[in-house]
Amino acid sequence: MTAEPTGRSGGIHPRGGQVTKPTLASRQAALVAALVAGAPVPTGFDERLVGVAELALRRKRAGQVAAAWPHLAASLGDRWTDRFTRWARGRPTRGALRDGWDLARELELLGELPPLGRTELARREVTARYEGRTTPRPRRWPALRVVPGGVVLGLFGRAYPLGG
Repeated sequence: MTAEPTGRSGGIHPRGGQVTKPTLASRQAALVAALVAGAPVPTGFDERLVGVAELALRRKRAGQVAAAWPHLAASLGDRWTDRFTRWARGRPTRGALRDGWDLARELELLGELPPLGRTELARREVTARYEGRTTPRPRRWPALRVVPGGVVLGLFGRAYPLGG
C-alpha cells in the first residue's frame, strides 16, 4: 500500500502516521493573533518586524477610535495615541465605538478621565446601554449622568446637557 498525500495537512507518513504540518490558514491565523491580540509571534516570522506592524495597527486603530470618540481623544490631547496604544496592546478590537467606550470606562475607574471625556461618556451612556460584552443598544427609558458642571439627561434617544 502506498501513501497518498491528503492535501493541506501535508500527507500521510509512509509508515501510516499522520504528518502534521501547519497549514497556510493556521499560520495566517497565528500571525493575525500576534498582530491584533497579543499572541506570541509564530515561528518563522521576524519578531521585530511583527512588533512594528502590530504597533502600526494599534496606531491606526487609535485614529479610528478618535473619529468615533472625538472628545475623549481631544481630552487626552498629545497623550491620546500613546495612551490608546498602551491600552489596546493584547486586546483584539471590538470596533471603534466599543473600544472607545471600554477605554473611557477604564480611565473613569482609574480617575484619569478628563472632564471632556467624562461628558462624552455620559452622553453615550444616557442614550445607549452597553454592559461591555455585546453591541450597545438604544435606551428605552430616561437616564441621567452627573458630569463636570452639571448633568446629562437622556430622553427619547437624545442627550441633553443641563447645568453650568
